[in-house]
Amino acid sequence: MTTEESKRRAEALIPKFQFERVLNQDEAGRRITLYGQVDLQPALLILARAPFPDAHEYLSVLPANLRSITNLGNNDIYSWFLGSGGPILESDGEDKYADFKIDLICPCTEKHIKKHSRQGVRFVTETPETYRDKVRPYMQVNREDGRLNWVYNIIEGRKEVEDVIYRTPLGRDGDEGFLLLPNLHWDRKTLEALHLLGVTERRDLWSLRDLKKKHLPWLRHMKAKLIDATVETYPQTETDQLKLFCHYQPTYYHFHIHVVHVMLEATSSQSMGRAVGLDSIIEQLEAMAGDEETGMDSISLSYTVGEASDLWTDIFEPLKKLGRAPLPQ
Repeated sequence: MTTEESKRRAEALIPKFQFERVLNQDEAGRRITLYGQVDLQPALLILARAPFPDAHEYLSVLPANLRSITNLGNNDIYSWFLGSGGPILESDGEDKYADFKIDLICPCTEKHIKKHSRQGVRFVTETPETYRDKVRPYMQVNREDGRLNWVYNIIEGRKEVEDVIYRTPLGRDGDEGFLLLPNLHWDRKTLEALHLLGVTERRDLWSLRDLKKKHLPWLRHMKAKLIDATVETYPQTETDQLKLFCHYQPTYYHFHIHVVHVMLEATSSQSMGRAVGLDSIIEQLEAMAGDEETGMDSISLSYTVGEASDLWTDIFEPLKKLGRAPLPQ
C-alpha cells in the first residue's frame, strides 16, 4: 500500500465514526473525547479546536462570514455574542449549537489594546509606599472619564437586569449592598466553566487594597450569600465546587469578587499573584494586629504586570531603573 493510499484509508475512517457517548470535555470546551464505533469496532474520537490561523486572507473575511450571530448583551462599549462558523441547527429560530463566543469592545481605547496584545510579563512587588505614592494615583486616573460607566449601569439597574442572579435591593443596605451576575466571558452554558461576578454597590472600595478589618463581617456575609445564590441558581453545582477570589491588579477599579467553578481552566487570570483567594484575604485581615482601620494597604503584594501596561512602563520599570524596585517576595 502506498503512502497516499494509507492516508486516504485513514481519512475514510472519520466519517464512519458512530457516536455513542461523551467521555470527557475540558473546562473551556476546546477539547472533547467521544466514544463510539468504526466498522463495529470500539473507537475513541478526540476533537480539539485548532488554533486560529493568523493569515490576513482568513481573518479579514471571518466576521462577515459567520453563519449566525446572537447577541447576549450590551453594556456601554461592551457587547458579547454567540456565533456559528459551522452548520446551523436551529431551535425556536435560533442557532442551537453556536461554536464561537465573541466579545466586542467598540470604541476601544489604547488601554484595551495594550491589555489584549501579546506581551512580555514581569513579576513585581508593590510595597505599601509604592501603592500610596504611585499606584493609588494611577488608580484614580483610571476611574475617571466614564471608564466605570458600564459597572454603574449594572449597579443602578440600567443594563443586564435580566442577567442578575441575586441582589440586595438597590440602596437598602447602604455600604453592604451587592449583586451577582454572569461574567461576560462565560458562555452561560458550560457549567464547568462557570464564572460569575459579585459586584458591590459602594463606590469607595476600588480594590482589595481598600479592605480593612472593619469589613470582615460584611465579607463573610457576602461570601455566604454569593455561594448560596450560585448553588440555588445552578443546582448541579455544590458548594465545594466553587472558589471565590479577587484580582490584583484588577481589570477595573471597583471592588468585585469572582465566583468560578473549580474545574475552570486556570488561565493567567488565576495565576499566582493575580488571583487572591477571598478566604485568604479574610484570614489575613483577621490575623493583622491593629484597630478596625488596619487593612490590606499596609502590606506588600506581589503580582504580574504586562510589559505594555502603564503600571510597568510608568511605575515599576522606572523604579527598577532607579534601583528602588523591591524583589518579589
